[in-house]
Amino acid sequence: MEHQIQFLQKEAIEIDYEALPEDASLAAHLGAGALAGIMEHTVMFPIDSLKTRMQIATSKQELSRGVVAAISKISSSEGAYALWRGVSSVVLGAGPAHAVYFSVFEASKTMLVQRLTNSPHSTKIVTDENHPLIASAAGIAATTASDALMTPFDVLKQRMQASPALSGGGQSTSVKLFHTAAQIYRTEGLSAFYISYPTTLFTNIPFAALNFGFYEYCSSVLNPSHSYNPYLHCVSGGIAGGVAAALTNPLDCIKTALQTRGISQSETLRNINGFKSAATALYKHAGISSFTKGLKPRIIFNVPSTAISWTAYEMAKEVLLRK
Repeated sequence: MEHQIQFLQKEAIEIDYEALPEDASLAAHLGAGALAGIMEHTVMFPIDSLKTRMQIATSKQELSRGVVAAISKISSSEGAYALWRGVSSVVLGAGPAHAVYFSVFEASKTMLVQRLTNSPHSTKIVTDENHPLIASAAGIAATTASDALMTPFDVLKQRMQASPALSGGGQSTSVKLFHTAAQIYRTEGLSAFYISYPTTLFTNIPFAALNFGFYEYCSSVLNPSHSYNPYLHCVSGGIAGGVAAALTNPLDCIKTALQTRGISQSETLRNINGFKSAATALYKHAGISSFTKGLKPRIIFNVPSTAISWTAYEMAKEVLLRK
């Protein structure tokens, strides 16, 4: 009799689990990640454009201008759309890249939690357990996979953001996505789309480790019950994004130099071909200040954008996975 009860209980559990679509978790995470990525990059896109322009600026006068004053000047001299150039590249790339980003993160985190802790084995790719160090490791795996998809789109985005500034500003003509892609391919070859990939990883791996680690840590402190709370998700994401952005800004300056080398006004920067040569050229160009360019708009961009990303992701998870 006891064996029959155990059999019935086991069967009930299996029927309840199999009542869900087999790909529910994966599809949900792909959708949640795509939504989070598009929201993160598009809402704060003008600030990201300003950061790019500050990093390629050649005069100290351009760097000393405040964020609000710089936005106002660019909008008045180049039109309201100027700071939105390149957003089409982000929309095309951010969805798939972030879908991969969060899916790989959840799968890696769950696998590591099951192997390195005493958590029970599960067939799902999501775990609600908080482990900052494990989350950091999973974040590294996630960013390595997603950057392989996103780097060409990021190159296009930065070229489109930088072109009006490097051509002298003013009421410039529209910068088209496919025209920019074709021009880069004709003049610099296919490698131009991936020359910054190693540096992108060198920038985004510590960013991802800090972002995921600080997010998990802040969540465990602010929300120890791990319940769905948009406000606490937002605060934790904002703190994580701000810290990660500040600490990795020098690496982001090197990445920008590599991605915009083909249109740089400096002959030295036009000839860079990797992380070391870019770092050396930047230091010769403007000293240590080359690595602090765009710090303020980078932090201003990442605090709300990372908060938006985590909030949107947790919301999507709640809607798609908890019902």
